[in-house]
Amino acid sequence: MCLGIPMRIIERDGFSARCEARGVQRQISLFLLQHEDLAPGDFVMVHMGEAIETMNEEAARAAWDLYDEMLAAEAAATPPG
Repeated sequence: MCLGIPMRIIERDGFSARCEARGVQRQISLFLLQHEDLAPGDFVMVHMGEAIETMNEEAARAAWDLYDEMLAAEAAATPPG
């Protein structure tokens, strides 16, 4: 399964941005969103190193809440060992 990861832009340099999610930083391409007016503090959905859509903080938080639920369900279903 492929998932997009919500990330917050920390620093932008042309079509590239340093983004952060839960303490992890990555260099992300903004090429697909080149017509958007993106700035530090904005949220983007990232897939395979590419920002694929803009989103607001509420949508980013909702996505992370859902991912946390999925991870908790998987952990509960996996036997220890």
